[in-house]
Amino acid sequence: MSDGLVGILLAAGRGARFDATGQRNKLLQPIASGEEVAVAAARNLIAALPSVLAVVRPGNDTLAARLSEAGCKVTVCEQSDEGMAASLVHALSCKRTAQGWVIALADMPYVRPATISALAAAIEKGAGIAAPVTAGRRGNPVAFANRHLDELLQLRGDEGARKLLNAHQVTAIAVDDPGILQDIDKPSDLHAWN
Repeated sequence: MSDGLVGILLAAGRGARFDATGQRNKLLQPIASGEEVAVAAARNLIAALPSVLAVVRPGNDTLAARLSEAGCKVTVCEQSDEGMAASLVHALSCKRTAQGWVIALADMPYVRPATISALAAAIEKGAGIAAPVTAGRRGNPVAFANRHLDELLQLRGDEGARKLLNAHQVTAIAVDDPGILQDIDKPSDLHAWN
């Protein structure tokens, strides 16, 4: 039985570019709206999809609690230090029977729910992979149909799913959403957008 389309929020990175000491978790920092980075990203997914699974690293109990309070189901990836692919494979393994997945990054809090809905609609209409494009640039999140599950489960390291984007046809979804290109990498990014 299919779970329909599932949002996957990858929130298990270390955020070393934001704070090399590891003292400040960038995903728990407030953006201009006052909401925490990961919570804002989660709310955008939840506004567009009925089911969202957030992946966190071991020991990140505060983040796990905040994402759970926001409405995500939360899972801990014990292998998160192996790279982004480990977190993605972990999440997909939890939601194998989904019709497809919209894979979002927790450090991208400005993606509009309408963009996520448009990606989901493309998968529901038969696209294998759908990615948003604004001003000629492809961004995140990216949606995958279940037919790509086996290849996604083979991903390793920190490459994410870029390998599949290069190997298969990608349905480009034109959006007026600069949030698909804006992630939080350094403290100054927290208030660069409103």
